[in-house]
Amino acid sequence: MTRALVLHPDIRIAHSSRAPENALAEAVALAQALPGLAVVDAQIVRLPKAHAGMLFGSGKVAELGEAIKASEIELVLVDGPVTPVQQRNLEREWDVKLLDRTGLILEIFADRARTREGVLQVELAALSYQRTRLVRAWTHLERQRGGLGFVGGPGETQIEADRRAIDTQMVRLRRQLEKVSKTRELHRAARRKVPFPVVALVGYTNAGKSTLFNRLTGAEVLAKDMLFATLDPTMRAVRLPTGKEVILSDTVGFISDLPTQLVAAFRATLEEVLEADLIVHVRDIAHPETEEQARNVRDILTDLGVGPETALIELWNKADLLPEAQHTALVQRADARVDVFLGSAVTGAGLEGFFAAITELLDDTRHAGEVMLDFSEGRARAWLYDHVQVQKEEQGESGFRLHVLWTDRQKRQFDALRAAR
Repeated sequence: MTRALVLHPDIRIAHSSRAPENALAEAVALAQALPGLAVVDAQIVRLPKAHAGMLFGSGKVAELGEAIKASEIELVLVDGPVTPVQQRNLEREWDVKLLDRTGLILEIFADRARTREGVLQVELAALSYQRTRLVRAWTHLERQRGGLGFVGGPGETQIEADRRAIDTQMVRLRRQLEKVSKTRELHRAARRKVPFPVVALVGYTNAGKSTLFNRLTGAEVLAKDMLFATLDPTMRAVRLPTGKEVILSDTVGFISDLPTQLVAAFRATLEEVLEADLIVHVRDIAHPETEEQARNVRDILTDLGVGPETALIELWNKADLLPEAQHTALVQRADARVDVFLGSAVTGAGLEGFFAAITELLDDTRHAGEVMLDFSEGRARAWLYDHVQVQKEEQGESGFRLHVLWTDRQKRQFDALRAAR
């Protein structure tokens, strides 16, 4: 086991809305999610401001260095951004390996990814991160001679060579990801024609999405009290207790300060959310920062392009962990809203109304319809073939007549598409 120290820099001028104690607890949970790590110590380091060279002041660097040596620490995890120069200087000063929050999350993702797409996305994100970490730590190849004869200009630096190699690798990975994404799009196009609506489970990491997924599907998706237990999207057809048949999608959990490299790299994975007929926001209602976590999830959904037209309900999960007084108060709050349900994915308590609401929201009775299109409306015609069941197409002098089977929701989407022309 690698002995690790977790540090949370509480910088006064940063104005974080989170309590430093809760932020440190989350950082420790992140560290514990990585196999092979033993968290020996965790500290909040209060700073008036971040120091450019070493993040911490010289006195604090020396104090932490003594503690690292005394506890035989091999890895320091800093819960926050660390510049490449700060990382290099601190590693030299303490003679240990150092990872910032982004590096730690990347390590966890690299360990958990299982599907081809997940592995490629993690690799792409890691290369994007490493590209920013290239700092001059050597001099032997700093300036090679270039040009002809003895009077050549400065040649390629080692950093430039490394950067070029990373860029080449990233181009190759993006091409591979495009192929995988096209395959996923074909699968989605096939699912659109299946008469089952898609329900996507989203939420902060460790909110209980996979536990709910397993309860509904009987699948054995990894469900642990651990951050980022689920990385690869999993989909199953399931019959709800109400008799309603849906396709359920379990997605990667969100987290505050998610590295920008990962937001971009995992966009394709999270596109399942954009395709969903209903989004279920699973919240850990027993967590002390549940409101902050919920705000984080809503912000990421907005960034992904989930608009107000997408149906969304909240399941306030882990109600079995609440004290009785708090449970009673939350029951009253949930009852006052039509889009909120209080329950427990572990015990199953309180889920009956939740299932009934899903069934009601996904009333997807299909009916026959006819659509007349001009020859110029190729985009609308392609949309119909992608999204609904086209039973027959007839071509006339002025355009196409399509006989379709669709839901009221699909008809509204089609009408909005034509109106936007």
